[in-house]
Amino acid sequence: MKTAFRLIGLVLFISFSTLAQEDELGVKGKIVDQYTRDIEKLAKNKKIQAAFESIKKQEARNRKDLIMLTEIEAPPFMEEVRAKVFANMLKEAGADSVWIDNVGNVLALRKGKDRKRTLALDAHLDTVFPKGTDVKVKSKGDTLYAPGIGDDTRALVVIASILRTMEETGIETQANILFTGSVGEEGLGDLRGVKNLFTEDSPKIDSWISIDGGDIDRVNIMGLGSYRYRVTFKGPGGHSWGAFGLANPQHALGSAIHNFTLAADEYTKTGAKTSYNVGRIGGGTSVNSIAFESWMEIDMRSESPERLNHIDVILKSSIQKALDEQNSIKRIGPDLTVDIQKIGDRPSGELNEDLPLIQRTMASVKYFGEEPRVTRGSTNANIPISKGIPAVTIGRGGKSGNAHSLKEWWLDVDGYKAIQFALLTVVSEAEMAK
Repeated sequence: MKTAFRLIGLVLFISFSTLAQEDELGVKGKIVDQYTRDIEKLAKNKKIQAAFESIKKQEARNRKDLIMLTEIEAPPFMEEVRAKVFANMLKEAGADSVWIDNVGNVLALRKGKDRKRTLALDAHLDTVFPKGTDVKVKSKGDTLYAPGIGDDTRALVVIASILRTMEETGIETQANILFTGSVGEEGLGDLRGVKNLFTEDSPKIDSWISIDGGDIDRVNIMGLGSYRYRVTFKGPGGHSWGAFGLANPQHALGSAIHNFTLAADEYTKTGAKTSYNVGRIGGGTSVNSIAFESWMEIDMRSESPERLNHIDVILKSSIQKALDEQNSIKRIGPDLTVDIQKIGDRPSGELNEDLPLIQRTMASVKYFGEEPRVTRGSTNANIPISKGIPAVTIGRGGKSGNAHSLKEWWLDVDGYKAIQFALLTVVSEAEMAK
């Protein structure tokens, strides 16, 4: 019987794993022939060919830079030290000007010939790991192990290498290029860095490329929206026997989760994919005390802005129902209150494959022998995508695994190709100056 249950479990695991993988596979991109011809012509340019060779020669330096940056802690809201080091890297690489903005983003401008447009090339500075995490890089053979070494530190190295290469080979573009190391992409950072770059006080950005992901065939042009909340029920608290009858925040929290799960489960069975998750709960002081506070943190995501707003309504009505229920059955004392705090808001959106930036990116993927996959994800590109600004997220190359874990690793398997691919895409979008 145990063997049978193991087999059933294995089948279920494989089934769910396959579904998860299929969700990430995306769909094959359709490239207009003219863009394929344009990219092939650009790739034959002598300066581009020289740049490709220069990138290959930087492998040892890039590995050294990757180790150095990885070993600088950069939790969300604590990216300052890494930001200063990365800013110095971009200065040394030859940017016309480098500065750190009011929220901590590193910005390096390389001026274009006509300066009528600005393309931003972005990687995020922060990692998911809290202060005090051991980020010392360890190697086993050619594989590097350390928290954050792939996501997204490798992308910072890609950006520095592209800037350095353009300077060394004399590649000029018509548009400005804004090389960016942004803060707050992970977790409760809530995309604060890139949000700041699209305010009225920031320089106008006409197109956007994020480097955040693995394989170079993945072209992310759809933003996966999410809302995140911290919900806190509050009451007077008291002794479990002596104050029995008080409204109990823990009971209200349990009811809220129960109410929400039932309603959200029914809602998400049909329509555009929408997810929900109560990720953290807490509160109370002891087993024999009525809690004075009970809280949970919730993540909800959807492909559709409308469905994300609808499940948001479901959550809030479930919370209100739980609050009313618990207050109606209390025997003594004041009513419970509830505080609902939004701690994350990532907009969703989609772009048309026909946009020149997306066509150029897919044609560059094809030039490197891959078939582009159009995908959806939650990255810094969510912000420009939601505003209708041409934007893509592309891969940082090499091979990697165990992202967001202490056992994260990165292996330089043709890693230089991702840098070449990104450079080709950037120069195409920024238009090479003659």
